[in-house]
Amino acid sequence: MQDKTDSFYADMQRYIAVTTVGPSALRNQGGPGVIETAQRFLAALDIRTFAADDEKSYLEVLDTTTLKLRQRLPLDSRNWGAARKALNLFLRDICYNRFLSDRYYLDPLEPWMEIPLDNLVATALKKRVGRGGLPSWPGLKGLTPSVSWQFQLRAKDWADAEGISRVHLDMRIWVEQRTSLANKTLLRRAGSGR
Repeated sequence: MQDKTDSFYADMQRYIAVTTVGPSALRNQGGPGVIETAQRFLAALDIRTFAADDEKSYLEVLDTTTLKLRQRLPLDSRNWGAARKALNLFLRDICYNRFLSDRYYLDPLEPWMEIPLDNLVATALKKRVGRGGLPSWPGLKGLTPSVSWQFQLRAKDWADAEGISRVHLDMRIWVEQRTSLANKTLLRRAGSGR
């Protein structure tokens, strides 16, 4: 196999930053520049800083990096939830990319990675846990580290029961939601005689 150049890895990182943090990922998170700022930050991020020996160290780097990204966002968009979601989406896709994951030795991080939280994931978690098992979903703009952690713990419980890491629940929830919407659309069309 041909050796990859540094520019190849930089291009791959930039590609993942742009494809994972698009308009649907940070919808309604503030004024202009939120998406582009997050993409630039992630494209330039030193991924090696995440290579940790234990979960505590990984989460410390995740918290520090979340705050750095938050500070870079436009003033009217500096919410913790949007920064954390963008970062978790990016890290998830880095984990799914064999080139970057292998280069930066990120395989051990998988069990510690968080599920990227949003309304869809929060709704699925609340449905799974039942009434009273989680706080009200405050939206990304209102999300705090303590509320996020409560959702992350429930996601870990669910993922452990499924024999996967919690970061992978996002994929399952997203596909189930899209399938459900498609089925509802088909039923609606069938009912209207189209």
